[in-house]
Amino acid sequence: MDLQASVYIADRHGLIGSLLRDKLIQLGCEKVISDPLRESALGDFKRVDGVFSRARPDFVFLIGGASGGIGVNQKRPADLMLDNLLVNCHVIENARRHKTRKLLYLASSCIYPKFAEQPMAVKSLMSGGLEPTNEPYAVAKLAGLYLCRAYRQQFQTKFIAAIPANVFGPGDDFSLEDSHVIAALIRKMHEAKISRQREVVIWGSGLPRREFVFAEDMAEACLFLMDHYDGAEPVNVGVGADWSIRQLAEMIAEVVGFAGNLVFDSSKPDGMPAKLLDSSVLQKMGWRAKNSLRDGLLKTYQWFAHEGMKRNRDASAIL
Repeated sequence: MDLQASVYIADRHGLIGSLLRDKLIQLGCEKVISDPLRESALGDFKRVDGVFSRARPDFVFLIGGASGGIGVNQKRPADLMLDNLLVNCHVIENARRHKTRKLLYLASSCIYPKFAEQPMAVKSLMSGGLEPTNEPYAVAKLAGLYLCRAYRQQFQTKFIAAIPANVFGPGDDFSLEDSHVIAALIRKMHEAKISRQREVVIWGSGLPRREFVFAEDMAEACLFLMDHYDGAEPVNVGVGADWSIRQLAEMIAEVVGFAGNLVFDSSKPDGMPAKLLDSSVLQKMGWRAKNSLRDGLLKTYQWFAHEGMKRNRDASAIL
């Protein structure tokens, strides 16, 4: 990347985008537009066009629209699907119209078939049915990936795509209703420790296996791909290892200091049985995650115990 160029980061959630912005500034990039449209306007074509008209970004990181865990996917599937479809269409089309030199689009590991062979390779995409609990969201993320491919074919754009494992870290959404598994478990166990509860109830059987990548590592992977990859095929971004939800919960309990019982509610959905990515292409290019899962959990919990709890109290006061 040319550090004198203009860079636009489109990230509704902000977890990866805020780290990308900080890293670009540290590298000396002075023209970073860190999504002024994060709350809702990414779904408004005219407002997205206005950002592109003013900034004329040479490079675009399309991190994506709204997301969440199984709970929010079950409650608001149409909202999640529509938001991501609009964000993808508006940003990708404006990148073409305003002659962006290169765009990186982040999909999601949930776009793989529910029973894809492990570890999941790009060749498995569209080879089977999706996991029903997040199918609408997954379809929207798939649409963004194939939209990038279609633009490459028709307009010869340099639009590339990556498929990350589950991302977590400081600044994540820790709301109990909308958060992903790590953020939800950290908050539950922290509150249980403070209130001296004897147990924490966890959705599902605890058997499904997941792969996790720390947000800081994911931001560095985005920069690495923007610098080193131009191919049409999406690239998986993972750490090469997975953990059962039970193992994850036990590790979080240790990090948080919760000594009570972990109760798994098998009446709640598990989601996909396993999601381990085949990240061999990226690893052969020379990228590796720097943070272990435990180190990432510790950094995330330390942030939550200080800044995260304050944000939640502020949000409650506003409501």
